[in-house]
Amino acid sequence: MRQRSSSWWLLMGWIGLILYASLYPFEPWRWPPGLELLDLFMLPWPRRLFGYDVLINVVGYAPLGLLLFAVHLRHGGRLRGALALSVLVPPLVSYSMEVLQTFLPGRVPSLSDWLFNSLGALAGVVIGLGLRAAGGLRRWEDIRADWFAPRTSAAQVLLLVWPVGLLFPTPLALGVGQWLPRLESMAYDALDGTPWALADPLDDPPVMPLPPGLEALGTALGLLAPVLLALAIARPGWRRLPLIAGTLLLGMLGMSVATGLSVGPQHAFAWMTLQAKAGLGLGLVLSLLCVPLAGRTAAALGLIVLCALIALVTQAPNDPYLLASLQTLQFGRYINLYGMAQWIGWVWPFATLAWLLGRVAAAGGRDPG
Repeated sequence: MRQRSSSWWLLMGWIGLILYASLYPFEPWRWPPGLELLDLFMLPWPRRLFGYDVLINVVGYAPLGLLLFAVHLRHGGRLRGALALSVLVPPLVSYSMEVLQTFLPGRVPSLSDWLFNSLGALAGVVIGLGLRAAGGLRRWEDIRADWFAPRTSAAQVLLLVWPVGLLFPTPLALGVGQWLPRLESMAYDALDGTPWALADPLDDPPVMPLPPGLEALGTALGLLAPVLLALAIARPGWRRLPLIAGTLLLGMLGMSVATGLSVGPQHAFAWMTLQAKAGLGLGLVLSLLCVPLAGRTAAALGLIVLCALIALVTQAPNDPYLLASLQTLQFGRYINLYGMAQWIGWVWPFATLAWLLGRVAAAGGRDPG
């Protein structure tokens, strides 16, 4: 079976993000009153264009065009096929999303959205052509082969999307994975009114902050988890040190952007409390101690670290800055971005657990680390 490249996994993930951003909040679905069938396919032109919306439409679809182009070439396709695929598919995807938005009262289909989505995808194709002419695609594959073990494309994508999960304010610095309280609430709502309904309401979410030591430990585990994922797929040698530094910088960037979007750019570093600094320092020291570990050993340790991180994050209260920002119009502008980031932050630890478990359970072959 041919190995899937990282561009294929990135493409699948990006399509998922487009579906989420286009159809959020996914309810309530209804046929608009008085809408004729033919009118469903006639997208209206908006009365006014907003620069923010235009930018989001272009930026959101540029990676789709680029990834479609790269995936087709990476898997043995010809240039003509790559051009046809990357030029034709994004407008069809965008048009489908705009039509489906007609059935969601909170969304407004627009011909301008379709136009700028298509232009964004075309810009991605142009970037792909430039990279191909300059040999960038081939050099990128050579770099990946030098830095990472084979058949680790899915883990590389997990590393790339980890900072995105931090864009939704976390209960503690780098503390992704607060999914279990949400799962409990969903189960309680689903069973309400049935013979299996819970007799007593679920416990209220925690409101008391974690002790400073546990908060710092949670931040350390939040850094150590992606670092161990990187070490599980990285080749041995000096390259592991830049991977640790890059993980630390991406984590700090994600936290700062999330805080800036929530409470204002002037407070972008408000998350950098004494506990957060101590946790980052501890996480960095532990990460450096793990550099000599073999890949499978790093994966096994990563399973333990992720389980501990999920347990700590579950006991942490919600970020008070986030609760305040929910009441402001500033948050509403980024609601789709926050929605995507929140789901990535929920799912990332569990998806990483699944990959690490498969890495540890894999039998035979030589450990690349």
